[in-house]
Amino acid sequence: MCHVIVTCRSMLWTILSIIVAFGELIAFMSEDWLIGKAKSTDIDNRTGGHHEPYRPTLGIYGRCIRVPKVQYFRRDPLCGPYAEHFSEIASGFWQATAIFLAVGISILCIVAFVSVFTMCVQSVMKKSIFNVCGLLQGIAGLFLILGLILYPAGWGSEKVIGYCGHYASAYKLGECSLGWAFYTAIGGTVLTFVCAVFSAQAEIATSSDKVQEEIEEGKNLICLL
Repeated sequence: MCHVIVTCRSMLWTILSIIVAFGELIAFMSEDWLIGKAKSTDIDNRTGGHHEPYRPTLGIYGRCIRVPKVQYFRRDPLCGPYAEHFSEIASGFWQATAIFLAVGISILCIVAFVSVFTMCVQSVMKKSIFNVCGLLQGIAGLFLILGLILYPAGWGSEKVIGYCGHYASAYKLGECSLGWAFYTAIGGTVLTFVCAVFSAQAEIATSSDKVQEEIEEGKNLICLL
C-alpha cells in the first residue's frame, strides 16, 4: 500500500532539488555569461545623434548583439546561438564545459523529477531513494564544478577576444565582466551539494518513529513537522 509521507525536511529537499535543476538549466541556456565591452553605435537618422552605447553578451553557445541597419528597435538585442554545431563553440575548453554542465544538469533534472514521487515511494529494492538521489546530486555537483573550472580557460579564444578586447586571455576577463548566468551556475552548484547533504535529513524525517506510528495506525496520508 502506498503511504504519502510529507515532512518539512523532505518537502524542503524536494523544493530545493527542483529549484537547483531549473536554475542550472536556465543559466546554461542563457547568453549572459559574459558582458562584453561597450560597443559604439551608429547615428540615429531621426535625431542626428548617436544611439546610447550597449554591451553585447556572450554565453557558452549563444550571444546577444545589436545589428546596425537591421533592427528598428535598437534597445532590443538580437539573441540566439552563434554555434550551429557543437564543434563551432568558441573553444575546446567551452566544449568541455558544455559537456560537463549538460551531464550535471541532466542528472539534476532526473533527481528533481524523482523527488516529486518520494512522498509516495521512499525506497526501491530496499534502497532509500533519498540516499540514492543525494549521491546522484553529489556526482552532478562534481560535473558542475569541472565545467565551471574549465570555463574561464576559454576566455583566450578569438570569440571572447572579439567581445572582451585583446587583453582577454585564459582566466583573465579583459574588458568584460561576468554576467548573472555565471553567478547563478555557481550558486546552483553550491546548492547542489547542500541538497546532497540534506537528502540524508529527508531520509531520517520520513523513516522516524513518529512516521512508523502513523503507519501502524493505518493512516495513508502522513504529514509531520
